[in-house]
Amino acid sequence: AGSGGRGPKDPGARRRGVDELYMPAGDDAVVLSVHVQPGAGRTAVVGRHGTALKIRVAAPPEGGRANDACAALLSETFGTAQVELVGGGGSRSKRYRLEGVDGDEFRRRLERAVAEGAPGQGPGNRQTGLR
Repeated sequence: AGSGGRGPKDPGARRRGVDELYMPAGDDAVVLSVHVQPGAGRTAVVGRHGTALKIRVAAPPEGGRANDACAALLSETFGTAQVELVGGGGSRSKRYRLEGVDGDEFRRRLERAVAEGAPGQGPGNRQTGLR
């Protein structure tokens, strides 16, 4: 019942997919685990960091600016205006509550965001570190 080959470093990663990154929080809401890297060159979803969605934001970690930039990116990525920081305000590991989301659509968007942002996706991975 395996997938063949050597598999990922975390043997359960294929099976779990993105389900471990969030928890349902009612009929139209989820709580998403996020790892934020503030002060980056650009603001973008860049894949996953363990059991969290990894996001880089250009804003500095001062006065809540990075948290606000992260919330704005999540709002844009998942198509909801209702994004609230519910944990980790002063930490890189955060939890955001997103309301007004359809569960299936949220999961599709999350899978796409992780896949598009993940380093090492596609043939370009072979050239990593080469000059």
